[in-house]
Formats: sequence, C-alpha cells, structure tokens
Amino acid sequence: MEENRFNKSVLDTDRIGHLLFKLSMPVFFGMFVHSLYNVISAIFIGRYVGHLGMAALSIAFPLQMIGFGLGTWSGIGGMSLISRFLGANKHKNAEKSLGNGITLAVILSCLAIIGLMPFLNFWLTIMGASENVLPYAREYMIYIIISMIFAIIGTSLMNYTRAEGNAKVSMVAMIAGAIIDIVLCYIFIVRMQMGVKGAGIATIIAQLFSMLYLLNYYRSGKNYLKIRVANFTPDIKIMKEMTAIGSGAFIQMFASSLAAMILFKMAATYGGDYALGAFGIAQRILMFITMPGMVISQGVQPILGFNYGARRFRLVIRSMNLALFWALILSTAGFLLVYFTPGPFIRIFTDDPELISMSIATNKYMFLALPLLGPLHIGTMIFQAIGKAKQAFITAFGRPVIFLIPSALLWTHLYKLKGVWLAFPSSDVLTFFLVTILMLPILAEFRKGITQNEISKS
Repeated sequence: MEENRFNKSVLDTDRIGHLLFKLSMPVFFGMFVHSLYNVISAIFIGRYVGHLGMAALSIAFPLQMIGFGLGTWSGIGGMSLISRFLGANKHKNAEKSLGNGITLAVILSCLAIIGLMPFLNFWLTIMGASENVLPYAREYMIYIIISMIFAIIGTSLMNYTRAEGNAKVSMVAMIAGAIIDIVLCYIFIVRMQMGVKGAGIATIIAQLFSMLYLLNYYRSGKNYLKIRVANFTPDIKIMKEMTAIGSGAFIQMFASSLAAMILFKMAATYGGDYALGAFGIAQRILMFITMPGMVISQGVQPILGFNYGARRFRLVIRSMNLALFWALILSTAGFLLVYFTPGPFIRIFTDDPELISMSIATNKYMFLALPLLGPLHIGTMIFQAIGKAKQAFITAFGRPVIFLIPSALLWTHLYKLKGVWLAFPSSDVLTFFLVTILMLPILAEFRKGITQNEISKS
C-alpha cells in the first residue's frame, strides 16, 4: 500500500489552517445532510402525523441521545488514543485501540438494548409522555432501540476513520445513510401513511447501511489501520484509558438526556403537548445552528491529538486558537440568523398557529447564549483530544447536572414555562466560565512543553 494513503502524511504538517479545513469539510457535509434528515423527518411527522407525532419525537429524543452517547463513548475514546498513538509512531497500539474500540461498541450497544427495551413504557412515562403521546412515542422508540447496535458501532467507526485522517469515509457513510433515511421516510410516512413506525423502520435500514459501508472500508485495502481479530481481545490498559476518555462524551450525552427528561416533564406540566412540540422544533433548529462548532471540534480533534502525541505544543496552541476563533464567528452568525427571524424556520415544521406562537417564544429564550456554544464544543473536545479525562468528565457533567437542572428548578419557580427555556442560556454561560477555568492549567502545560522543546534543541 502506498504511504500517502495514510494519513500520517496528512496530519504531519504545520499548515494547520489548510489541514483543519481539509478535515472539517467532509465532517460538515456529512453532518449537514444528517441534520437535514432529522429536520425533514420531523417535517414529515409534523405535517402528516401532527403535533402528537412531534411531541413523540421530543419525548424520544433523550433516549436517542443516550444511544448516540454510547457511540461517542467508544468512538471519542478510541479516536483520542488512535491519533495520539499515530503521533507517537506506535502503529501496533493504534491498531489494538481500533480493535478494542469495536469490542467496546458491541458491548455498549447490547447493554443499551437490554436496559431500554424491557422498560420502555417506564422511561417514556417519566419523561412526560401523556396518554395521548405514549402510543406514538413507544411505536417509534421500539425501532430506534433496535437500530442502536448499528448506530453505536457505526458512530465509533466514523471516529476511527477520522483518527487516521480519513474524514471522507465518515462523510460518505453519514450522507448515504441520511439520504436513504430521507427517501424511506418519504415512502413510509407520506406515501404509505405508516406514521412514526415508518420513521423508525427507515432509521434501522439507514443505520445498517452506514455501518456496513464503514466495515467494508476496513476490508477495501484503502485504509491504513487494519481490523485484526486478535485485537478484539480486550487490553485492560487500552480499555481503561479509552473508557476514561470517552466517558466524558457519554456522561455529557447521558446527563443531557437526564436533564432533558426533567425539562420535558416541566414543559409538559406548564405547557402541555404543544410545549413538547415547540421543544422538539427548537432542538432541531439548534442542531443546525450549533453544527459549525461541532464540525470544527471534530475536525480539530485528530490534529490536536496527533501533535500532542508528537509533543508539538506550538501547533497544538495554533490549532486550538484557530478552531476557537471560527467556532465563535460561526456560532454568532447562526445566533443572529435564528434569534431575530425565527418565524420562517419554525413554519418549515408546522402550520399550526398555536405551535408556531409557542415555538417563537421558546426560541427567544433558549437561544440567548447561543454564540457561546461553538467555543464550548471546542473546549470540551480539547480535553478529550489530549487525553484529559478528568477535565472532560467535569465539563460533561457540569452543564446538564450542576448548571442546567438547578437553573430550571430556579427559573420555573419564578416564571413557570418561560423558566424552562431560560435554564438553557443560564447553564451555557456558567459552563463557559467553567471550561475557561479548566483550560488555564492546560495552557500552562503547553507553554512549559514549548520551553522544554526549545531547551532540548539548544
């Protein structure tokens, strides 16, 4: 195999701006189409099933996030290890991490199905599903839970391909899966009138295709790292570090899901099914607006991990500053777009006047601190990329549990439904200060490393 198929030659450069663009654009296109699928499927549900269908999607969202969180647990943990091992020129350890990451993904997907399926009514009820919404939410989630094994393994493999510098493979997997999902949602929901069941079946088929495509990449000969059966055997040291680093991403998803369950319950209590529908619409708009920050964070992670593993601290700092700058610019632009003209975006999902009115009010308060979300994504990813599991865990746990839930309890006591929405910007601001404080000793470490490198060269 030719050396330039790897990706070490891609990551091994000081042209950080060019490299960040090269790695971020495939992530952007993949995530854009995937987010577009979430929006289009919600449009189909909103217009062909109604506000109860939208409420069901809102109720199901936290459980879906738990599944995605499990995929990022094994994916982010493995990606951090792989990129750092490649930077340190430890090829066998990188391949061992790849195999162990797949093993971890299989274990986590089985645990997710076992933990969710038998108790589905319980989970949906405690999240605030009313008697009217529960049948829709249950029918949809049965298929989503089945798809989790494909989604978790697929999410992990997407991260591993990016770790070796091949972001295009994950882009194709995301785009192809999303297009299949959109087409099947149209067929099942619009043409065949299958409702939320059709959306769930479409998800299973799309997630299966994406996973098989990624597995086929590792059999194609175009990859640098190889999947070897011997590497599926758990290595305690690798598994321990992988789970420690990835736990931050999972805790963030899990804690966010827990917070969402509580906030959904509050929204249903103070605003009923229409408040749940408005919540669902706001989530999907937020998914699009925060996408640039997420894209840049995923594009910069292998760059940070590789250069940190190679002890090139000047490039680490340059990468970090560039990512933070663009994440802030793009998040601010998105905020200006949706905060001052929310109506056209909301009407994409529904023509129900009451739901539109409530959604406009929801966006007005939820999106107040939106410009900070881009830098927050970068800050969290920095900790994960360089293996700072403790800081990643604190950040992941802090926003939803330490800040979001208490803020919701405080604001709802004062402002009822409006307080649910105000909890989001409050927690975002507090988390921003937390990440800034945690970054100070990391920056000191980078500067110390630069000084040591200069001394060793002299």
